[in-house]
Formats: sequence, C-alpha cells, structure tokens
Amino acid sequence: MIRILVADDHTVVREGVKQILSAQSDIVVEDEAEDGKETLEKVLRGSFDMVLLDISMPGRGGLEVLEDILKSKPKLPVLILSMHPEEQYAVRALRAGASGYLTKASAAHELIGAIRKVSRGGKYVTASLAEKLAVALDSKADKQLHDRLSTREYQVMLMLASGKSVSEIARELCLSVKTISTYRIRVMNKMGMKKNAELTFYAMNHRLIDSY
Repeated sequence: MIRILVADDHTVVREGVKQILSAQSDIVVEDEAEDGKETLEKVLRGSFDMVLLDISMPGRGGLEVLEDILKSKPKLPVLILSMHPEEQYAVRALRAGASGYLTKASAAHELIGAIRKVSRGGKYVTASLAEKLAVALDSKADKQLHDRLSTREYQVMLMLASGKSVSEIARELCLSVKTISTYRIRVMNKMGMKKNAELTFYAMNHRLIDSY
C-alpha cells in the first residue's frame, strides 16, 4: 500500500485527489496538510511513502518545504502537483530534489501512474520537461538571469512580473510588506533591472508567465 500525505491549501484540490485515488486498491491518502508548517509537522510525526506537494502554499512556499522535507527525511519521495506550468517551477523543483512534477491540468491516469512510478523509486517527468531539464543541467548552456535567484526570490519575481503589488504578495505569502520589499530589491539587483515592467517583459519572453 502506498501511503500518501496530500499537502495543498485548497480543500477542493485535496478532496479531488482523494476521490481520484479512492478507487485504487494500492494507494491511500493517509493524511492531509494545508500549509507548509503543518506539512513538515506531519512528515516528522508520520510514516508516509510519499508526499504529494503543492508549490503555492501560504507562508513557507512549497519549494522551501520540499527542501525542509528532504533535510529531515532524504529518502521520502516528493511528487509536486502544481497549478503552475512546467516552465515556471518544474526544473527548479527537480533540482531541489523532487521526484516528479505534474500540473493540476494532468489527467487522473497520469497522477496515478506518477504516484506508482515514484513510489518504486523512479522519477516522473513529461517528455517536454525532460528536454527542459537536460538543457538546464548542461554546464555549457548559458545560464538565465532568473537562475541567479533563490527559491523565495524567484517566487516573488514571478508574482511581481504577473502584476501583483508588494502588499498583495505580502498578504498571499503571509509575510510583511518590508520583507517583500527587500526581496524585490534583491531580485532587481541580481537581474539588473529597475522596474516591474522589465520583469514582466523578461518573464513573458522566457515563458515564465502567460502572455496577455
């Protein structure tokens, strides 16, 4: 039996995952978590075969939670299930140690197949993601400006590029406006930019956000 912890801040997503997996005799949702803090607490206390983790949770983000999980339980597989397209987070998640990456637009059979593959010690990536990963890991390839950013800086950069204000980002991430302003300064310095519009243009050109 594959025992899973489902970590997502949206109840409807957790219920949907449970419904999809309920018909599988070899998979059971053992527990749920709705934010990063609860996820880490349950991982440390529980005995799971896998964590199904959302990237965009309030407070400590999914990629940071992923890193914390693997520090405490390095052999525990973590499968990312995200609303974000592969271009935004997939390569970064796999670099951080995720065992696979799926978008929430994936079909039910893809989710089930990914869970089974990862539970056997495999990695789950789509063909398009495998190509992106190969390019990203090529030491001879030119590194992109956004590769200079930390996990949190990258998250803030995408939100700024999407048109969100510092105060909106602070509310969503449960952080202070001052903290987000500091992240914005770091992002601008590392990427050599001065205005949010430059971030938007860059992110659209690199397919990190959708074009308007």
